[in-house]
Amino acid sequence: MFDSRLVALTITTTVVVVGTIYSVAYDTYLDTSNPLITSQPHHLHQTDYFASKTNPLNVYFTKKLWAWTTVSFLCHFFTSDRVFRTRKRVLQYLIATAVWLAFTSWFFGPPVFDRLTASTGGECTLHLPSGAVVSVPSQYCHTRSTISTVQDAALFPASLLLPEGEWTGVPRLRRGHDVSGHIFLLTLSTLFLVDQLKHSFSPDARWPPLHTWAVALGCAVTCTSVFATYTTSIYFHTPLEKFTGYIMGVLAFGLTQLPYYT
Repeated sequence: MFDSRLVALTITTTVVVVGTIYSVAYDTYLDTSNPLITSQPHHLHQTDYFASKTNPLNVYFTKKLWAWTTVSFLCHFFTSDRVFRTRKRVLQYLIATAVWLAFTSWFFGPPVFDRLTASTGGECTLHLPSGAVVSVPSQYCHTRSTISTVQDAALFPASLLLPEGEWTGVPRLRRGHDVSGHIFLLTLSTLFLVDQLKHSFSPDARWPPLHTWAVALGCAVTCTSVFATYTTSIYFHTPLEKFTGYIMGVLAFGLTQLPYYT
């Protein structure tokens, strides 16, 4: 029996594997856990458009992906036939959102990704305009606090050349295992939206004009997510970091299936 979720999983897996193999074969990936290079432009940013962290796909889509996913879900849900507007679908969305927040924003303190990075040797580091890297107490990373060269002067070695005047920056956890948050979220979003869109392709589904637009939006977000998965697999993170991000994305999607087994 045809299952769109398995098709989406197969496509996503293929994209991550092919992109990762390419990144290793042609040395195109950036090790984002290395504090000495992660703050610098990608070594291919001048020749490869999507290697730049400031490309529109990354800035306006991938970094805001759960907002795109939420809008797509709500439009699709509220324009669906009443028979398809079930509590289980709402619960699926709430589970996916809770997992996203736990992994990226808060999990009884630092998010899961930060905990993983710290537990694998991660250090809270601050990058100065000069290129120097300063290690600071981990709580600054856990709270994502802004550090000032004036108000937090005690954190900087006396021998370090600091910018003139007051300079501020936000430290990041580096050196540990930096799970690819983009691959995680892109995988989760792709599988989740495909699972939601399947209701529109059931034999009893009707497509009034508004629902047609909602389906088109969902398909567009899904296809763009697959493409963003490919560019991320090629240009960012080590192979292991991409693999763990993918596995966690699949496991997170698996949690959204629980409402159908209760």
